[in-house]
Amino acid sequence: MAKKKSGKLPVPFQEIETRHEFRVYRKRDLVLVQGKGSSVWDLQGREFLDCVTGMGAAILGHGHPVVMKALKQAETLITCSNLFYNDQRALFMASLANAAPGDLKRVFLCNSGAESVEAALKFARFSTGKTEFICARRGYHGRTMGALSATFRPDYREDFMPLVPGFRFAELNHFESFREQVTNETAAVLLEVVQGEGGVHPVRKEFLQDIARLCREKGLLLILDEVQTGMGRTGRLFGCSNYDVIPDMICLAKSMAGGIPMGAVIVSDRIEHPLGKHGSTFGGNPLACKVANEVLKYILISGFLDSVRKKSFYLMRHLTSRPLSRAVEIRGLGLLTGIQVKGEAAPLVQELEDQGVLALTAGPDVIRLLPPLTISMKDLERLIGALCKILA
Repeated sequence: MAKKKSGKLPVPFQEIETRHEFRVYRKRDLVLVQGKGSSVWDLQGREFLDCVTGMGAAILGHGHPVVMKALKQAETLITCSNLFYNDQRALFMASLANAAPGDLKRVFLCNSGAESVEAALKFARFSTGKTEFICARRGYHGRTMGALSATFRPDYREDFMPLVPGFRFAELNHFESFREQVTNETAAVLLEVVQGEGGVHPVRKEFLQDIARLCREKGLLLILDEVQTGMGRTGRLFGCSNYDVIPDMICLAKSMAGGIPMGAVIVSDRIEHPLGKHGSTFGGNPLACKVANEVLKYILISGFLDSVRKKSFYLMRHLTSRPLSRAVEIRGLGLLTGIQVKGEAAPLVQELEDQGVLALTAGPDVIRLLPPLTISMKDLERLIGALCKILA
């Protein structure tokens, strides 16, 4: 159960925010004010195990010493236009390029996942001279106009039609479905390694390798959206490393800088783009780059990603071995877990909150878990206990 602490009468932050915000989110009845490790506290002092982590952004948890120390960069230089070179930007781009698979050695820096997808779409169009993209049904790539055009859910799209033309959709893990969509105008295939918002559906290894081979044979680009799966979430630094596939572009964001806004596209030598045709005011700012570089170093410490895989195996083994009558299927990769349930997931997410655990939905009938990669075994046991209580 959430732990309650005594304290002063709360300031009505919820009322203030409701009065002034231009509302685009359906919010929960919680005012979160503090975080440490895998826990967050609300205004009343109640503690919750955080398996939302800012949609997966706080990959090392809250208040991690590596992030806190790197934030001292603010005392030196916070922002620096991309018209100039910068030491922290150079160091981070070198670290990221050195860690990237294959020949993905050049980096474009931005501020979010949608921005990284938008950039990749433009880079693909210019590099190929073609305008069409093949994406997956249930796929989610963001809410800006280009990223939304690549996103499948009709309820996200229908109020904003017409969207950017040229986007086709095929069935994930069904190779023929994708091959049938290829035309002379196809620039690229855009896929998530694990469909997060779409219900936590991992791609199958054979399918992704077949798609990579199709792209090579047809002269298409392969873009992997690793906004949620990148930076160790799957137990590998990049999710594609679980599949032995090297794409032409990888889109990153969310957890890159441990909770500080940041995004990136890592590209191969096949990608071209002229000077002055794309940019980002805040992309690659020294503060975000310093934090991101320290987070990357920490993730790459010997044994860290092994521990993520061990925790993932432990969580999956315990959930799949219990008689959870309200669960239909448990799936995921690394510490990105989806539990498909009988009926609606939202009431069960509320039951988890009542048990002191914050979780997400992924579609109408899936509970999504995005704990920090640093979650302790004690907190994993706490999570398993809460899940078993509500699902059994």
